[in-house]
Amino acid sequence: MNAPLHKEIPADILNAAQALGQVSAQWDSDIVQQISDYIAIPAKSPGFDADWKAHGYIDTVMRNAAAWVEAQKVEGLTLEVVRLEGRTPVLFFEIPATRADSSQTVLMYGHLDKQPEFTGWRSDLGPWIPKYQDGKLYGRGGADDGYAVYASIAAVQALKAQNVPHPRIVGLIETCEESGSYDLLPYVDALRKRLGDVALVVCLDSGAGNYDQLWLTTSLRGMGGGVLKVEVLDEGVHSGDASGVVPSSFRIMRHVLDRLEDSATGRLLPQSFHCAIPADRLAQAKATAATLGDELYKRFPWAHYDCEGSSAFTLPMTTDPLEALLNRTWRPTLSVTGAEGFPALKDAGNVLRPYTAFKLSLRFPPLVDASQAVQELKKLLEDNAPYNAKVTFEGGGGATGWNAPSTVDWFDNALNDASRNFFGAPCGTIGQGGTIPLMNMLSKGFPKAQMMVCGVLGPKSNAHGPNEFLHVPYAKKLTAAVAHVMARVPG
Repeated sequence: MNAPLHKEIPADILNAAQALGQVSAQWDSDIVQQISDYIAIPAKSPGFDADWKAHGYIDTVMRNAAAWVEAQKVEGLTLEVVRLEGRTPVLFFEIPATRADSSQTVLMYGHLDKQPEFTGWRSDLGPWIPKYQDGKLYGRGGADDGYAVYASIAAVQALKAQNVPHPRIVGLIETCEESGSYDLLPYVDALRKRLGDVALVVCLDSGAGNYDQLWLTTSLRGMGGGVLKVEVLDEGVHSGDASGVVPSSFRIMRHVLDRLEDSATGRLLPQSFHCAIPADRLAQAKATAATLGDELYKRFPWAHYDCEGSSAFTLPMTTDPLEALLNRTWRPTLSVTGAEGFPALKDAGNVLRPYTAFKLSLRFPPLVDASQAVQELKKLLEDNAPYNAKVTFEGGGGATGWNAPSTVDWFDNALNDASRNFFGAPCGTIGQGGTIPLMNMLSKGFPKAQMMVCGVLGPKSNAHGPNEFLHVPYAKKLTAAVAHVMARVPG
């Protein structure tokens, strides 16, 4: 991103100190409590809770968010919880323009569904137990990204409080994002005419390289995966009797995965899973790597252990900051996120297990077609199974990544001004390793729109894992920065 010489935000557009003061007070007096209440509700995404409708948790968080938005009494705001048959609900709100010459629309996006609990939480924390400590609000979903709807409305209120003219604003808050947003496209189609001519998308579902400046996400990896299962027997048998005759399902699993990944380096072998890194993204990555340095890998909770009387810890795949950044943003990777066919350690007897099943999660570079890659993956894993074992791969779908459009001058200037005024440093750019399926949909639907994809997921915030936290001081400044950028949208 180009960083123009700094000039103060004119007072007649947005007074930065007043905006940050108002936003901070609202977070302290209300929003932190709202998000705490949200954390306490196990509103897991439908991909992790097949009975989500019967449990009612998603409906509860949607209802609570809608009630809060309506209680803010934002001038002109209309709100609707939209429900299509058989799908998770979305929250849609609309605020008319107060700028006479404006024909543009700002679209604000977030989600209210959550990842599952996971293990390893600190003894004083838990996924559904909100705890506010040292400026950090712990609990599942607060940072990813239950705060988004509350921050979005608070940003609008900051504009209203100073009578700053703004374009038309609409909000779209979904409840299927953590499952791949498979319910979202039908809603986008149903609401397309009501979305309007979108000039700016504000997506508060991304990360930050540090907590010292505003960060713009410039790319997102795609994702795909499914369940790989290797079956060798109809039932388990005595390992002493069968081993050496019956092949181990785990060994076959290792053999099959060797077709996909070089286990020595972690590199995925199919060349079609890779893509060339665009020159502008490589230049931005070099600048970001220089800013963040070894924090790009030191920020993770590496396992420590005692080795010959001294402390040791797991090493990263690379200690080169640029390579670390590119590995997590522009290169494909494989993770095994679940397993079946294994008894608990305390229950494991001398039995040769009948099958091994792994849940595979793959991340694809932003320019790789995820659906096509998953089809290729199925053929790669299933064909020519060793020992003629039954090897099946049930794909769980895919979502292609996203490469942001080039920033135009007004957007570039607005981001840098907002970052300098609220953080004291220019805006940084960073690719993210995660996936937000909506961004590809919106880029295709609104090719001229600028994309303010940002968020609070900075170092150690640990979305999806244990001890997830929302960095509240950063969230306050981000909220104010969003208000400033919306005020700068041209007519």
